[in-house]
Amino acid sequence: MLQQMGGLGIFALWSIVFPFIVIFCGWFLAPKKPNAEKLTTYECGLDTQGKTWIQFKLNYFLYALIFVVFDVETVFLYPWAVRFQALGLFAFIEMIIFIGILVLGLWYAWKEGALEWN
Repeated sequence: MLQQMGGLGIFALWSIVFPFIVIFCGWFLAPKKPNAEKLTTYECGLDTQGKTWIQFKLNYFLYALIFVVFDVETVFLYPWAVRFQALGLFAFIEMIIFIGILVLGLWYAWKEGALEWN
């Protein structure tokens, strides 16, 4: 038993030590020539102008959230559709419930005005 677990222990130890070795090698071998341009904040290649703390409309985040929800829906629907005939009635009912929950979420987003572009 101990001999069988020894391989697992070596693998676990190596998985902990290896990232530190890679980071150390990268730090040791990388060129170190800092200058003022390299130490500046980089955001889209442009320096910010004016106030940097501005309020964004919540709708932009809701659009992204709705997109992610329905993108994930596709990830779950595709394998189900491929194996539809082999899964049977129980899987069909589960998928109807899943789609119903997503439709309920879409209805709520629509009711709250998340789909309106002002």
